[in-house]
Amino acid sequence: MNVKEYSVNELVPGMIIAAPVITNAGQILLDVGVTLTRPLIEKIAFYQIPSVTIEVVTGTEEKEPEKKEPEAKETAEKKADFFTQNSLLHYEQKTSTNGTSQAAEPSYSQKVKKSAAFQKFQVDFSFSANDLKNIFDSIVAGGAIDTKDMLKKVTSLLKPEQTTIDFFDMLHNLRSVNDSIYAHCINVSLISRMIGIWLKLPQADIDTLTIAGLLHDIGKTQIPDDILNKKERLTDEEFALIRKHPVFGYDILKKHELDVRILKATLMHHERCDGSGYPLALKEGDIDDFALIVAIADVYDAMTAARIYRAPLCPFEVIAEFEKEGLQKYKPKYILTFLEHIATTYQNNRVMLSNGESAKIVLLNQQVFSKPLVQLTDGSCIDLNRSPLYIKAII
Repeated sequence: MNVKEYSVNELVPGMIIAAPVITNAGQILLDVGVTLTRPLIEKIAFYQIPSVTIEVVTGTEEKEPEKKEPEAKETAEKKADFFTQNSLLHYEQKTSTNGTSQAAEPSYSQKVKKSAAFQKFQVDFSFSANDLKNIFDSIVAGGAIDTKDMLKKVTSLLKPEQTTIDFFDMLHNLRSVNDSIYAHCINVSLISRMIGIWLKLPQADIDTLTIAGLLHDIGKTQIPDDILNKKERLTDEEFALIRKHPVFGYDILKKHELDVRILKATLMHHERCDGSGYPLALKEGDIDDFALIVAIADVYDAMTAARIYRAPLCPFEVIAEFEKEGLQKYKPKYILTFLEHIATTYQNNRVMLSNGESAKIVLLNQQVFSKPLVQLTDGSCIDLNRSPLYIKAII
């Protein structure tokens, strides 16, 4: 049997797997002998697997793979990097009336990434992250904190014409495995600001909340990069050190004249209403409200970001995680407001289900936001609240 390595963008339905397809976590996704279908190719792409070993039938070794749009002609190395940057990338193969295959239609995510608005946001965000690094370095060295300047740098990333969907599209498509502390802090700042708007807080409070989100992880600057970015399992000592970052951050900021809610958000953003958080194991009545809001933004951003050991979770998977424990760990008013608005953001969006099928969200479930009613491409509908299926990706 002859075999050949194909990059993900070269895979087409009908190819036969010649070697196990294994995820970054070491799990077998597809075994030898499996015939590829479009949903299976989508799964391979979703799990960020850059190439697959395919069985080549004798006499057809030189056969060219299915022709794609110009973008799909990138080198395997560049495409693999693209999948790492955006594991929600998804291709849908169209079939014409005479049964011949046509070029893949760009996914929604691809369209977003190609837009002029996204490309500008990407550049502006990069400059803002670099600026924030310089600001953190200055603060740690004892420099003054100019909250007005910091607020201006962050809010300049938001445009008046942007909708909520535009905003989250930008954040979700700007992902990379190596998201820095600074990128994360900007994301949490912007998401916290959005939550403040949804809660209809006074403008002054929304601005203060934005700064609280921006500074919440400054304590991580005191932890060595080789521990923060360690791929292997952390030792007990390393884990204990990372859990001290809220205290490190509080100690850095308490020397400055800041709104006390900013200081408390820095110290308490890992506290949970049921007392299961750290560093003080506080319960709801003792945790500052801004800390409770920043906590939600912090967890959402971390879970929807790519990690060395996993692909980024789909917003609906994160919603499901919040629903499992949200009412115990997070303030009900804040978490329910957040979940409803996030779910509503994706009303009418196309999604990929856990079985690889494509569907459209047609009706939200107000009791279980992670389980909406979806419509398949054949027109039939599935109530995910009555099905073992779940939403795996926004496409």
